[in-house]
Amino acid sequence: MRGKDAGAFILRIFIGVAFLIHGSLKFQGGIGNTAGWFDSIGLPGFLAYIVAVIELAGGVLLILGLGTRVVAFLFAVILLGAVFTVKAQAGFTGNGQSAGYELDLAYLVISVFLLLNGSCLLSLDVMLQKNKTVHYQ
Repeated sequence: MRGKDAGAFILRIFIGVAFLIHGSLKFQGGIGNTAGWFDSIGLPGFLAYIVAVIELAGGVLLILGLGTRVVAFLFAVILLGAVFTVKAQAGFTGNGQSAGYELDLAYLVISVFLLLNGSCLLSLDVMLQKNKTVHYQ
């Protein structure tokens, strides 16, 4: 095991758990409330359902190491949306009334890293690929 593999694994697990929690909170707090909030900031309310499902399911998939690069891409899209539609006006560290985009930017950097590099250590993707047999004709 190399340091890069261990580092990618730690990042994958961390962001997977973080998004799993964020997604589950959207459902626990009432996804209808989240949809209403999306409407109030000028986004279609149905996007709340899509974001919540991606966060919840994507978090589980990252923890398991399934579809890491695809999930990381989806997380990056969500994070870019959050920064530009909600957090940018509060600045990098916030404005005293709302949080800034520094945490979202950190999550974005982790997502881009996983998108570009993947994460093979203790990944079901790798374990499933090892079990595939190639048949040549």
